[in-house]
Formats: sequence, C-alpha cells, structure tokens
Amino acid sequence: MSVLGSTNFIPVGEVGLIVLPGCEELAANIDGYLREWRKDDVAKYEASLANVRNYVKDDYRIHTEITRFGSGESKAVIYDTVRGHDLYILCDPFSHGITYKMYGKTVYMSPDDHYANLKRAISAIGGKARRITVIMPMLYEGRQHKRTRRESLDCATALQELCNYLGVENIITFDAHDARVQNAIPLNGFENVQPTYQMIKALAHTVSDLKFDKEHLMIISPDEGGMSRGIYYSTVLGVELGMFYKRRDYSCLVDGRNPIIAHEFLGDNVEGKDVVVVDDMISSGDSMLEVSKKLKGLGAKRVFICACFGLFCNGFEKFDKAYEDGIFDCIYTTNLVYRMPELLERKWYHEVDLSKYISLIIYSLNLDRSISELLNPVDRINKLLRKLGYNKNTTEDSVLP
Repeated sequence: MSVLGSTNFIPVGEVGLIVLPGCEELAANIDGYLREWRKDDVAKYEASLANVRNYVKDDYRIHTEITRFGSGESKAVIYDTVRGHDLYILCDPFSHGITYKMYGKTVYMSPDDHYANLKRAISAIGGKARRITVIMPMLYEGRQHKRTRRESLDCATALQELCNYLGVENIITFDAHDARVQNAIPLNGFENVQPTYQMIKALAHTVSDLKFDKEHLMIISPDEGGMSRGIYYSTVLGVELGMFYKRRDYSCLVDGRNPIIAHEFLGDNVEGKDVVVVDDMISSGDSMLEVSKKLKGLGAKRVFICACFGLFCNGFEKFDKAYEDGIFDCIYTTNLVYRMPELLERKWYHEVDLSKYISLIIYSLNLDRSISELLNPVDRINKLLRKLGYNKNTTEDSVLP
C-alpha cells in the first residue's frame, strides 16, 4: 500500500541511513519499510518518479564501519558515496551490549563511547551531505538537563556541539526527560516524539478485557515531573489521573541525590480499577515497583507499567519477585534502545515496536513534508478507541497507516 498520497513532491536528497553500533536491528526494520513503500510508490506513480534518482534502492543503509586501534582509539569509515544525500544517523547511546578491545582487554561501550562514534560518523561525512538528521531515541545525558549546584550541563552542551559545530540540522528523540533542553539549540530542528499511540495500541491488543473508561481505568504518574505525560494519556482516553510525589530527605546526599523517603499518592480512589503507570524510563526500577506496591495496597485491580525506555540497570531479579508477588501485571517498553536478551524472555514483559513510526517520520521528512500529524496522534487514538467500541469525538480520521 502506497503512503505517498500525492504526485507533487521533491525529495530533499537521496535517502541514506548511517547505522551506528547497536542500532542494526532497528535500522533493518526501517530499511524494510522504506523499500516496501517506495516500491509501491513507483508502481503507482511511475511517471512522476521517473526523474528522481535512486528513489528505490535495494538497501538505504550506507556502508559504515567504526574501527578500533589496539589502544582503544577509533575512527569512522564510510565506504559509499554520501554526496547530496539526506542522511539519517541512528545512534543509541545506551546500547551497553557492544564491546571492543583495548590493550587486549574487552571493554563495554559507554554512552560516551557511542556519542564519540556519532561525532566520528559526522566527521567522516565531511560536509558532503545535503542534510544530516540525528535520530537518537533516548537523549545522550538527557537526565543532566539542569543545574542544582555547580555542575556540568552535558545534554545542552552535546546538542550545541552537534548543531553549531558539526552541522546537524535536525535532532529526533523520543520522550525526552525534559524537552526544554531544546532551548539550547533554538535555531535547529528538535522533535520530541511521544509513543502514546503505540503504547495504547499495545495495551489494547495484549489485554483483551481492558476497559478504557472512567469506571474501570486510571492513569498514574509516578512523580510530579511526569505529570504532563500523564495528563496527555488521561485526556485522550477520557479517564481519571492520579499522581505520586516523592518526599525526599534534603538534609543529605546519596550518590549525588537527595534520597526518597516515601511516595505519597494524590488522586481519586483506585480500588477495583486497572491502573496504567506511565513514565519515560525504567532505570533501577525501585521507584516504579514502590509505586506499584502502593497502588496494590490501595486496592488497584491490575497494574500495567508503560515506559518508553527499559534500561533495567540493576537486573531483573527484583521485577521477577514483584511479578510473582502480584505487585504488577505487565511492563511495556519500546525497541528504541538496547534490550538485554534475558528481558525478552520474561513473561511479564511486552515489547512495543516503534520502527514503523520512525520510518514514517523519515519518509515524510525526506519529501520535506510536515510531520505535525505524526507527532499528534489524537485522531489515531480516537480511531482505535472507536474500533474498541468507545465513542470518541474527532475532527477527521488520520490518513496515515
């Protein structure tokens, strides 16, 4: 099925995907969608596309290698031409399963290593591309976005380096910890994409008896920082919203942070209701499990956890135990960052695929079209709810697949 929708278009340049280590699986899916859609476009609009160079390719990925010296130093090598290309660089700074050799020892790549690889790839392009867009699903140093004392502002510095000095035109990220960090690059594109529709769709398809109404469902924000995310979910679904706030001990520091004393709940009665806890990430998971335990104690029927990024920094044992104890029912995270193979085997885990969504964004940007409809999924959510039997008011059904 063609998604072109119009014969009047001029691509920005020849599409090229530069895939950094750790993004191979995601890039393969994106490449597959682009090849499928563009073959359909040519079949439908052959005359209009006759003069568009390399609109259809066997592979949109650019042959790129990151090589290492014995000392751990590195360089990026691009083997295909990129002159005049509209390039999209896929970078996952949190792909901690990648290793390299340094002085004969095996070293796991850190976020700093991945960010350095991104800069190397841009340097190898050498200014020959028509446009460079960095797709970094989880922002490098995104949690270090503000100052509370004399400390570095790593995320803002990285964004400025990429755009002001290395020539990146657009940054595409997902569910930024604080999207206000885009103020560091006010003259460049910064798209903070939310996976709300995909999460709701995954819930609807995997929990057959889940009811999307006020009497049976409630959205929970695990802290005050994520309230805007929770407000969006509750508004588009037409259900109530609750929130936990973190009571901290400001008299001391533990690992550079004020420790959390307790999670206090603010909201309507959750007794007998299914609750969906929404957040941007699961790091250690301590706060999320504490919130889930509190909700069960308040009488919640089932607890579903939806987070864009599942890092699980301290392993899975505590989640296994919490699941066996009935503290939560399922965890949903996306395939935007590295998932440890053991995670995919957990019976309490469900993966939400965002590769088609990214493909649509690349497809639209290359044709220099607005992606506003892609970034605002209200119509698609309403259409999904109507299919499930809920009457939602909407202006017009989305034309996107």
